[in-house]
Amino acid sequence: MTRTLQLSWPTPAERWDEAVPLGNGRIGAMAFGGPSGRYALNDATVWSGTPDGPAQALRDLIAAGAGPARLAQVRAALDAGDVRTAEGLLMAFEGRYSQEFLPFADLELRIANASADDSPRVLDLDDAVLTETLRVPAGTVRRRSWVSAPAQALLIELTADVEFAASIALTTPLRGDVVMAGHGAQGVTLDITAPIDGAPLHESSVEPPLRYAESDTDFDAFAAVAVGVDTDGFVDFEPSGATVHGARRLLVALSTSSRAASWWAGEDGEWRTASREAIRDLAIGQADAAVRRDPSALLAEHVADRRHVARARFAIGGRREGTWDVDRDIRHGTDLQFKATMAAEFGAYLLASSSRAGGTAANLQGIWNDQLRPAWSSNYTININTQMNYWAAPVLGMDDAFEPLIALVEHVARTGADTARELYGARGWVAHHNTDMWGWSLPVGMGHGAPSWAIWMMGGVWLTHNLWDAYEFGGDIELLRTRIWPVMRGAVEFCLDWLVPGPDGKLRTSPSTAPENSFIGPDGEPTAIGLTATSDLHLIASLFERALAAIAALGVDDPLAADIDRALAALAPVGIRPDGRLREWSADVVEVEPLHRHLSPLVGMYPLDVITRERTPELFDASVRLLDARGPGAMGWSWAWKIALRARTGDGDGAAALLDEALTPFDGDATRHGPVDGSEWGGLLPNLFSTHPPFQIDANLGFPAAIAEMLVQSHGGVTRLLPALPSTWTEGEVQGLGVRTGLVADLAWHGGSLASARLHNRGAEDRKVAVEYAGRDALVRVPAGASVDVPEEGFTDAASLAPGGRHAR
Repeated sequence: MTRTLQLSWPTPAERWDEAVPLGNGRIGAMAFGGPSGRYALNDATVWSGTPDGPAQALRDLIAAGAGPARLAQVRAALDAGDVRTAEGLLMAFEGRYSQEFLPFADLELRIANASADDSPRVLDLDDAVLTETLRVPAGTVRRRSWVSAPAQALLIELTADVEFAASIALTTPLRGDVVMAGHGAQGVTLDITAPIDGAPLHESSVEPPLRYAESDTDFDAFAAVAVGVDTDGFVDFEPSGATVHGARRLLVALSTSSRAASWWAGEDGEWRTASREAIRDLAIGQADAAVRRDPSALLAEHVADRRHVARARFAIGGRREGTWDVDRDIRHGTDLQFKATMAAEFGAYLLASSSRAGGTAANLQGIWNDQLRPAWSSNYTININTQMNYWAAPVLGMDDAFEPLIALVEHVARTGADTARELYGARGWVAHHNTDMWGWSLPVGMGHGAPSWAIWMMGGVWLTHNLWDAYEFGGDIELLRTRIWPVMRGAVEFCLDWLVPGPDGKLRTSPSTAPENSFIGPDGEPTAIGLTATSDLHLIASLFERALAAIAALGVDDPLAADIDRALAALAPVGIRPDGRLREWSADVVEVEPLHRHLSPLVGMYPLDVITRERTPELFDASVRLLDARGPGAMGWSWAWKIALRARTGDGDGAAALLDEALTPFDGDATRHGPVDGSEWGGLLPNLFSTHPPFQIDANLGFPAAIAEMLVQSHGGVTRLLPALPSTWTEGEVQGLGVRTGLVADLAWHGGSLASARLHNRGAEDRKVAVEYAGRDALVRVPAGASVDVPEEGFTDAASLAPGGRHAR
């Protein structure tokens, strides 16, 4: 009997979007399966660009006239109602572009005379291991593949009941050469050089689109991939790889290294001075160390590690463990409860595979990309996408997977401090619409980008809210003190300086945009530039409130507290349109796209909590009206956000209907770029990646957060059990969902009603938590390190057992 959750595909992959994603946060592998044994490889640190790229781009902008004086002219034009002049002036603030996440290499481990007839590829989501059985003339070969974080290697184990032969080949779409065969134990090494500049697809005028270093003074974007081999057969090395024959056992270990990885890890100047040989030796050493070990020990170590990464388990409808045919049971399946379970579990699997402590953060495609010029550079888009990538991590207890986001924000804050000072004359730090592994913090657009996506100053502010969630769910005060509060404080400083008083004395943002949306300007033409988008107010107000909470939690006497109090009291109010909808901008303008995919004005409802039914009933109702007006459908990440928003409103059936839409199969051309106006809907690719098209991983990673929000909510000082349970989700259980203040909840329900609830306190202090279910409240004490059942008889009809709107401690 299968005791883990397994996904099955009946045949090998022919296309990249049919391949199975494997990863350890550093090495990404798309496993095609079959006799060819192709693995399309990525290294999470291999991007175009250089460490000093953001600083040079800032110098270029300042030299071209951008800066505080130009900002003053922009604000004066907006105050005078001259939007077009403001737009023209803002073009001077647009830098070039963030850099591209690149494909890295291809490994082919071909088994001679093999066939894959009647042999499915089976991915164990719990163990993160892919298994296949291939037929050879006199018997079978079993292949198991996994990417181990402890071993820092892609490991491929082949065992057979007869002798078999295989070939090993390494290639790269970048500049590369096989420089060594037969190194160490036995193996092959490929040297790779990445470009030092990579233009996004929409910047068609940049030639060449990928530019490599031209002199020794340029950054040496060097990387290496090493393959180690251990077998009971014979190995012959060739110029491009190796052949194995007479084997019944074969272990292949592939490891990578790069100069960029040393830079990311903060190894002072070593990343500049390290020789290519030293970098190559890192990959060789890891591969050789792996193949010298027993494969069973490597596998056991890997499985134990993966079980540690994700705490939560979903069984909506009661089914989870087993082997499930992806096309039959999920993409074209009719059990919507089971499909919800799969969406949550697969999203958690992908996050654990693409983001691990010490590495880079999951980008637009996680760590999987096969295109030299991927959609939107496969970068970090920080007006929703990167944030959504990590919504689930605190809720699912994935602290290890969350750490790279903290590191990314720290990198961006460093370059963003210069950007805030030089461009805007502000303290703190700022980030805009895009960033990359080098910490890009400038606007993009090259002087011709649409302000709707190029000019947005709240990217860094929104990222800090993800970090605050990590503290609230985990309760780690040292993490708050040493890593989260320093970047939060810098974001607060920027916002304090960015806000300017309007004619009524209220503080506003100028210039301001609602991400990627636009309205009809005073001249009857579309524009995106205005004064004080609603999303600005929500992001800033919530940051200020959370900053005050951080100061109190840390017990520090910070002079910013008084400034924050004054600014909070003076913030401009959020408006409601005559038709009852929440405003997106500070005026009642005509929207260019009433069904726009972005839901930025609703950020205060989710993922923030400045808009709630209890705290702001009028704004809550207006937010629901706006959500209704935006309609269903569109694309993956927009679906995930709408599902979470519906959950916050308590509309479980509406959330389930949206999830059902999002989990429909997409069988069209996954390589084309679909329109972004919502006229074409996306869905699930054959390997369960969510696509618009093209593929972006944010929806896959957002689904677990949205589904968890339907089952447990803990914002506003109250833990709500089954707050948005759909009427069709009659049975189920979930284990390990995070609750703010450091608690963990296990739930089960039967016949659509709560059957059991248990709270675990993983902290060192006793907790008292207000719990709500079906309109009734209970105040539950959970001792430090203990677990407590929430008693049914403990619920009363009393309102708000947590005075002040925050968790009782």
